[in-house]
Amino acid sequence: MQKMETYRFKTKISKSGIIRIPGKFPLHDKEVEVTLVPKETKSRRKDKAKNFVDEWAGFLQSTSTDDSRYDYLMDKYK
Repeated sequence: MQKMETYRFKTKISKSGIIRIPGKFPLHDKEVEVTLVPKETKSRRKDKAKNFVDEWAGFLQSTSTDDSRYDYLMDKYK
């Protein structure tokens, strides 16, 4: 059984559908199997963060502690 090597590199598909393979891989004139995985863009990450904030905003609302502190200090130093 022949050992199968896997190569990984980043490239961009041209508007005409051409994929350029760097010259350092010994794949010229060979039959290959291609798997394409779209690269996640930064804008998706921002959208995910925004969706998270929109979903969880207000879940834990902060309470004003100034009044409690004032009352405690007033009672303590009477």
